[in-house]
Amino acid sequence: MPGWHPGPSLQDAASYINKEVRLIKLDKRLVVENHLDKRWEEATGETVDDVVFLSKHVASSNRPALTIHPIGTPHIREGEALNAGGKPGWAAPPNPRLGPWFRLLKNIAHSHNLTPEFEVTLEATHHGPEINSPTMFVEIGSTEEYWKRQDAAQAIALLVWEGLGLGGRTAVGDWNRDNGRNEILLGIGGGHYVPRHMDIVQKDGVWVGHLLSGYSLLMEDPGEAKVPKNSAGVGGTWRETITVAFETTKRAFPGGEVLAHLDHKSFKSWQRKAITGFLAEQNIKIGKPGDF
Repeated sequence: MPGWHPGPSLQDAASYINKEVRLIKLDKRLVVENHLDKRWEEATGETVDDVVFLSKHVASSNRPALTIHPIGTPHIREGEALNAGGKPGWAAPPNPRLGPWFRLLKNIAHSHNLTPEFEVTLEATHHGPEINSPTMFVEIGSTEEYWKRQDAAQAIALLVWEGLGLGGRTAVGDWNRDNGRNEILLGIGGGHYVPRHMDIVQKDGVWVGHLLSGYSLLMEDPGEAKVPKNSAGVGGTWRETITVAFETTKRAFPGGEVLAHLDHKSFKSWQRKAITGFLAEQNIKIGKPGDF
C-alpha cells in the first residue's frame, strides 16, 4: 500500500511510518514482546495510543481463518507456566477497534471471495505479550499453507489501511470520535471462538471488550451436597478473572457502560448462579442481546 517510508529501528527491528501509524517488523514470538508500547515511547519520544499485532494463527483444526481477539492471561495463577506470554492474573485493555474491525474484516473477506473458505471469527481473550496500551491481535490461520496466501494478506492489509484511515477516510472504531451507543459487551462463557457473543458483535454499532471463555473461568465444583447460596461458596480464580476483565475493559472505553453478556447455556446451574450473584455484588449489569 502507498505512503510508507522507513522509520527508526527498535532494538534492531525495522519500522515503517505512514501518517500517525508505525509498523514494526518483529522477529521474536509476538507473545513475548513485552511492553512494546513503552519501549517505543522510550526509543522515539512518541506516545502510543493503541496497538494491533498482526500474527499467524495456529489451531488444531487447521481450518483457514481470519481472527481478531483481545489479549490477557487473567486465569493463570502465580507459579503456573506461562507458555504463551503474559503474566498471572493480567489482561491488557482491549483495543476499542475490536468490534468495528471484526465487522470490517468480514466485509473485506466477503468482497475478496475469501469466505466461505476462510472463517472470519473472534477469539476469546488469551496469551501475551504483557502491555499496558489498548491492544488486539489480528491473525491469519491456521497452517503455513494459509499464512502464505497473498489474498489473505491483502485482506489484512486493507483492514489496517481502511481501519486506521490511511486512505483518507475516517478511521474505523475510534471510540473517542464515536457519538453513538456507549454500551460495551463483556463476554462471559462459551467456547474459544465465543459464538454467542459473536452473534451480538456482528451487529452494526456494537462495541466489545474482553471475551472470557469457559476454560478461563476456573470454578471449583462445590458438589451436590453443598450447592452454594451465593458466589462465596464457589472456589477458584473466576472472580479475579472477571474483575480484571471488567476493569481493563472499563479503562479502554472511558465514559462507556460495560455490560456483561453471558453464554447461559454453556454453564451448569450452580456456575450460572454463582456468576450472576457475583456480578450483582460488584454492581456489574448483565446485558441482553437488545441492550447492545
